[in-house]
Amino acid sequence: MANSGDKINRCYSQEDVQQILQLAIARQADDDKEFSHEVLLEIASELDISPETLRLAEDDWVAKQGEIQHRQAFNLHRQRRFKKRAGNYFIFNTFLVFMDLLTGGGINWSLYIVLSWGLLVGLDGWNTFQTKGEDYEAAFQRWHRKHQLKSSFNNLVNKFLKATSR
Repeated sequence: MANSGDKINRCYSQEDVQQILQLAIARQADDDKEFSHEVLLEIASELDISPETLRLAEDDWVAKQGEIQHRQAFNLHRQRRFKKRAGNYFIFNTFLVFMDLLTGGGINWSLYIVLSWGLLVGLDGWNTFQTKGEDYEAAFQRWHRKHQLKSSFNNLVNKFLKATSR
């Protein structure tokens, strides 16, 4: 039997509280369980979080999820581009090696092309699968601006076509 002296006043930092609650929610929730917005509001009110603060946090979360989706699309775009380049490398260099074999009885001059181009493809692969750093961020920002510009232009053209078709 525990006496009242065994109860220790515990204090937690905000980060500790977040981690403990995250672990508790993960333990309690089933894999398919989702929480409604009302439940989220109720949890926030029990934690003395104002509805305005919760709304701002939810807006930040939505923006972060959007950026995550854009980054995933960007990474997929880069991987597809790399696969295409690697395929072109394989096809073209296979042709060169066969030409070299047919004309010279061995692999002579085509080896230099295969190795040189292989180095470039290897560097391209390294850059493609590198998802951290300043170069990645700069490439993502360029791609994102280009993607937004295309989207804006397509919306403008669609609006113009709708207006002229009436």
